[in-house]
Amino acid sequence: MRDAAEFDAFYSASVQRVLGQLYAMIGNRAEAEDAVAEAYARAWDRWASVRECDSPEAWVRRVAYRVAVSAWRKTVNRLRAHRRDATGQPVEATSVDHVAVVTALRRIPTEQRRVVVLHHLVGLSVSEIATEVGSNENTVKTRLARGRRALAAHLTEHSSSSMDGGRST
Repeated sequence: MRDAAEFDAFYSASVQRVLGQLYAMIGNRAEAEDAVAEAYARAWDRWASVRECDSPEAWVRRVAYRVAVSAWRKTVNRLRAHRRDATGQPVEATSVDHVAVVTALRRIPTEQRRVVVLHHLVGLSVSEIATEVGSNENTVKTRLARGRRALAAHLTEHSSSSMDGGRST
């Protein structure tokens, strides 16, 4: 129990300072918060040896910085790999219909959009959707019907506006 109280005191006395320092080093508060949290978790796991360091706070700051840099490197490597894989591959043209459907889907309520996508794009049955979304089948059927109607209205609206060159009549 002595270790927990000692660590809690160390954490309370140093966390804001370490967070501010790491934020200044990497320039992103959310990433700094994540890295500092991870560093303190690691410090707690190794508290018996960390508390014997000349400066446990420096140990945490160093680990937090390494965690942040590691996350940054992973992101950069992922982007490089994605670019490398995508280079030279033909990109399919996006059809006007595809854009219209995506736009219409974005305009309907979230729960309706979810069941429409699960049913029509994923191919799930009403009962499978009910299980996945944690709802009953009647609710899924209602959302599906309302979603289809809303989509039809938005697609009809898009179709008539594209026929007259985007001008309202």
